[in-house]
Amino acid sequence: MMTRYALILAFLCAVLVAPMHVSAAAPDPLPRAEVEAMIIPPYALGESLADNGVYQLLNSGGAEIGYVFETGPLAPLPGFSGAPIDMLVLMDTSGVFLDVRLVSQREPVFVSGLGEAPFREFIEQYKGLAITQSLVVGVPYGASGGGGSDLVYLDGVTKATASVRIAHESLLAAALSVARDKMQGLAQTPPARPKPDDGETLTWQDLVDQGIAKPLRVSNVEVDAAFAGTVWADDDPEVQADPEGLYLDLWLVDLGPPAVARAVLSDDSLSDLQHFLAVSPEAEPLLMLEAGRHGLVSEDFVRNTAPDRLSAEQGGLPVALRDADLLVELAPDVPQAGVAMILRADRRLGFDPISEWELRVQTVRAHGSFQPRLGDTHFALTYAAPERFFEVSKPHKPLPAWAEAALNRRADLIGLAVVLTGLLLLVGPGMTRLAARPSFTAIRLTILAFVIVFIGWWGQGQLSIVTVLASLRAAVGQGSFSVLLYDPFSLMIWAVAILGFVLWGRGLFCGWLCPFGAMQELLHHVGKRLNIRQIKVSDDWDNRLKKFKYVALFGVIAVTFAAPDYAEKAAEIEPFKTAITVYFVREWYYVAYAVFWLGLSLVFFKGFCRYVCPLGAIMAIGGLLRGRDWIARREACGSPCQLCRVKCRYGAIKKTGEIQYDECFQCLDCVKIHDDPNQCVPLILAAKRQERATCPPNLS
Repeated sequence: MMTRYALILAFLCAVLVAPMHVSAAAPDPLPRAEVEAMIIPPYALGESLADNGVYQLLNSGGAEIGYVFETGPLAPLPGFSGAPIDMLVLMDTSGVFLDVRLVSQREPVFVSGLGEAPFREFIEQYKGLAITQSLVVGVPYGASGGGGSDLVYLDGVTKATASVRIAHESLLAAALSVARDKMQGLAQTPPARPKPDDGETLTWQDLVDQGIAKPLRVSNVEVDAAFAGTVWADDDPEVQADPEGLYLDLWLVDLGPPAVARAVLSDDSLSDLQHFLAVSPEAEPLLMLEAGRHGLVSEDFVRNTAPDRLSAEQGGLPVALRDADLLVELAPDVPQAGVAMILRADRRLGFDPISEWELRVQTVRAHGSFQPRLGDTHFALTYAAPERFFEVSKPHKPLPAWAEAALNRRADLIGLAVVLTGLLLLVGPGMTRLAARPSFTAIRLTILAFVIVFIGWWGQGQLSIVTVLASLRAAVGQGSFSVLLYDPFSLMIWAVAILGFVLWGRGLFCGWLCPFGAMQELLHHVGKRLNIRQIKVSDDWDNRLKKFKYVALFGVIAVTFAAPDYAEKAAEIEPFKTAITVYFVREWYYVAYAVFWLGLSLVFFKGFCRYVCPLGAIMAIGGLLRGRDWIARREACGSPCQLCRVKCRYGAIKKTGEIQYDECFQCLDCVKIHDDPNQCVPLILAAKRQERATCPPNLS
């Protein structure tokens, strides 16, 4: 008995202190050989950068282009199994996810229920996204979900929302850890976006005077000075012919603001640019005008690719530039250039047009005629677009995981709150009136059918021993209580079930809120309607069999701590996942197991709930913690009257008439009998005595 009390107290503590966090032990990084085997060409694994499993990511030419790391060692956020979800991440130097691959996970819903396929599809969504974006699992909500939102929504996995949120939080935490350590200056705020056209009229001279059009001029002699002292010092004969001539005569203009674009481009080019931005709204167009000898790109340049003589940097990280492949016609008052190009930078990759960035122009010289040696130098132009033309979104402050999860399911939670409040009133203050109604059985079966559909199949609110195991792991430091917060729908049911412990014992959940229990009871009524012969066991065997659920409970707990790799399999003693979570769509033996218990309910009343369910064992202990004996009894109950005991299908009434609350499912059948003058034997006898006392004897 003391063991049972200790177990339920540990469980209650686990749930009630759920906001506390206990870190899981970080797994060791995979051996290098195993990581290397997961890197697919054209990528290759470089040198180790830290002892926590962070490596260089190389391209096919051996150049460093990013980082390779695991989420488990860097961000060991525990899942429902108590173990972190470990993923291998390939991220480039600008914070873009190149690939995310699953290494290991032990989430119960993915181990055998849904399988790993939906989880692998979920993490595929990260390719091409960046940590500079505000990534959210779920659907848009509120004002932030409208047009122009800085949030990027990832499709979750139905029936596994809590687990994918844990994976999402772990991946972002690990990626940001690497970014802070290896990628100094990475922007973590949303980039500025051009304001809608305000009708301002500008001229080229206005752009020059306001620094919107910014020049970079380099003479031949300045280039020569840059190569002085090298083998390429005398390899440009035009320097001698025209030392003061312009080698580089460049103008840079950010065309994002409509007023600026109108001042620079012809009507046709402006129309082409507007069409391009409608198709690529995250692109920031940058105009390059070059009238010198440089020419901006080499002879081998291919349109719509990255310019081979231009590069950019912002905040210590490279900015990806790409040709927009637009023909450029300039406005009449704009200086005509030998080369005019519009390049695009991508705001999704963190480029912020109003933050200072640097354009670097490469100058190349060749020495020698046969297999010449190439040398280069760079000239830089610092630029930032004026803030008045842009609007800056307030940085998205991520909600706590529990709040985001609740907000995404707010409609379901509101509906569930209404249902639970109504049920508490119905089986609490309204209990006697409910049980007395002639249509009570029909009302109860309707409620149970609703529980199956709304709480079970729709809301995925079937409570499970898995949650108890996760709480126990957290209680001994092998996990985190925070996993409970990722499923607010189930957490609300847990809260009401625990309240029910104090008010009624186990009956509120087991009798009214358990979808699988509701399935069994409905099928039992079907069996009776079909006149199928029912199976009954003796009182002695009933008492013996009821103890098995405690054996099952402690068996599952023992496996969880002694052989944690098999904990999820042990939890399959519950058929809940099969019948509720995945709608019977899984391996045949799981389906056969669930169907067996449901089929048995046709001839035997709720055998799984009464004798096998480990969660029922936890709930039964809750029955010992109730604060009152809420079912009214009379002196005659049990002696001599045994009607309630005989009618109780749960065997929860002793021969003495005492209610065994740890086995009571709150079906209210005995309440109905107790208050019915046509069924309750003591009331019937009392009525007859009253009738004899008031009626005169027949003297005839």
